[in-house]
Amino acid sequence: MGEEDYYLELCERPVHFEKANPVNCVFFDEANKQVFAVRSGGATGVVVKGPDDRNPISFRMEDKGEVKCIKFSLENKILAVQRTSKTVDFSNFTPDSPPLEYTQECKTKNANILGFCWTSSTEIVFITDQGIEFYQVLPEKRNLKLLKSQNINVNWYMYCPESAVILLSTTVLGNVLQPFYFRAGTMSKLPKFEIELPAAPKSTKLSLSERDIAMATIYGQLYVLFLRHHSRTSNSTGAEVVLYHLPREGACKKMHILKLNRTGKFALNVVDNLVVVHHQDTETSVIFDIKLRGEFDGTITLHHPVLPARSIQPYQIPVAGPAPVTSQSPIPCKLYSSSWIVFQPDIIISASQGYLWNLQVKLQPIVNLLPDKGRLMDFLLQRRECKTVVLSVCSQMLTESDRATLPVIATVFDKLNQEYKKYLDAEQSYTLALEAGQSRSGPFLRRPARTQAVVDQSDMYTHVLSAFAEKKEMPQKFMIAVLMEYIRSLNQFQITVQHYLHELVIKTLVQHNLFYTLHQFLQYHVLSDSKPLACLLLSLESFYPPAHQLSLDMLKRLSTANDEIVEVLLSKHQVLAALRFIRGIGGHDNISARKFLDAAKQTEDHMLFYTIFRFFEQRNQRLRGNPSFTPGEHCEEHVAFFKQVFGDQALMRPTTF
Repeated sequence: MGEEDYYLELCERPVHFEKANPVNCVFFDEANKQVFAVRSGGATGVVVKGPDDRNPISFRMEDKGEVKCIKFSLENKILAVQRTSKTVDFSNFTPDSPPLEYTQECKTKNANILGFCWTSSTEIVFITDQGIEFYQVLPEKRNLKLLKSQNINVNWYMYCPESAVILLSTTVLGNVLQPFYFRAGTMSKLPKFEIELPAAPKSTKLSLSERDIAMATIYGQLYVLFLRHHSRTSNSTGAEVVLYHLPREGACKKMHILKLNRTGKFALNVVDNLVVVHHQDTETSVIFDIKLRGEFDGTITLHHPVLPARSIQPYQIPVAGPAPVTSQSPIPCKLYSSSWIVFQPDIIISASQGYLWNLQVKLQPIVNLLPDKGRLMDFLLQRRECKTVVLSVCSQMLTESDRATLPVIATVFDKLNQEYKKYLDAEQSYTLALEAGQSRSGPFLRRPARTQAVVDQSDMYTHVLSAFAEKKEMPQKFMIAVLMEYIRSLNQFQITVQHYLHELVIKTLVQHNLFYTLHQFLQYHVLSDSKPLACLLLSLESFYPPAHQLSLDMLKRLSTANDEIVEVLLSKHQVLAALRFIRGIGGHDNISARKFLDAAKQTEDHMLFYTIFRFFEQRNQRLRGNPSFTPGEHCEEHVAFFKQVFGDQALMRPTTF
């Protein structure tokens, strides 16, 4: 399988830590995404590494028994270590505080601490088998203050740091889940909900394992993912992932089912809003996108994998050590190993090899695996780093070998412009709100983010359409149809079409001598009036004489200042066109000769200079009875240049009657 076939990969620079062994215990903190390697209970050292910090934190601590759990508070200010089922030890890590330990025992009698979670830099939650205790840590006083507690029987717990929600498994079967939400010193109890087990359990023992539950934020919403190994309906084979939407307010609701169509050992990740399901037996993974259209039955949407199952891209473990030693070839990494542990949203840890990876999605290979261009666009536009791939898809569907049909091209353009319009509207609302002075009254006014899904006209022009219009082998009818289709789509979404797109259409029509079509487009206002467009038409007069009149008509409709038009034409070195335009509106007796002679001289075209010079000599003769320029016209250098190039004898002599 070539590299272009793998759509999942492990990140290039993993976090490398000392592998787990009898002396070295490895812990992972999901909130800070840090790996702790604790040697001999900390006596011979603790090394803490995270994905962003390349400088690990190293320290030693007294060996007071086996470490069950170890985590830093957010910002690494306070270290918490659990060694017994009753207490958690703390030590301050700020430079000005002494490294003295202080201890907190759980409040509930006979309770055992299952674990703890930091919810801020000074707030911590103890989860016991009999409930939940929320504390504020006071580092300067070296003690803790109980803020709130709740008694409830707990089998196991799960924490989602991104949304600060703790999920507790309660009841004998374990399938009633109780969420708590933490924010700035407050603990809120959210409505509990029940996970539907595959079949009515025969025994009364714990039936819902924490292995089969994950919590993750997908498209900005918190979901509880339940891996159901056997479907509730007997006729359906294979496992499925059930997604429960957990809102901040209101009841939790079953929303989506992801059909896996296979059984065995699975693990879940969420990458770029995609649910990735790894299957250990076949050593492959599949991805699901809950934004893509699925089969909706009125309450739940059924989804199938977006793409065929594929393995994660083979990964080589680099051999560490000095350069001369590392000339030996890197070792292939065993993918889907039984020693892999998966954490949300996108982390894979191999404790036996000592690596932490972030899982990543590769978009380019997906282009060839998803033939339906409309669905492909729906998928790509939801991805973080999509712009380059989206533009490459647009270019690809306009090549001779992979040419798409016009309806497909129209669909793609509409999907792009829908996103573009959404952004333009949000930007406009933001500007209006700013002008209305809402920024003073409402602190929530935020400029809309321009995501990579916003592909504007300049992106399309620069990366797709201008190159496409230059293709010699492309049928001209198809070329014009594509350009007009893009303009049609912009108009449909009421997006003002930029003049350079109209220019591209005109240039393409002229190149293929399609003057009749051009005339029709202008006559029926398919191409919108604009000053640059009128100037372009003026410059086309030598190829297509009626263009001059079409241009004048357009300028009259625009009621633009004539001086500006002359300036634009002169700046484009269209000196004759400028002169013809001025004559067309009858203003040629009042124009500055010097301005036109300057422009003619800059073109370095001697014959053009001769023509313009002669025109003004004739004007002088007609108006003043003498072809010479007056001193007030400041044309001395042009007269000298004319003599130098054409000789004195070429100057016009005054006509006498």
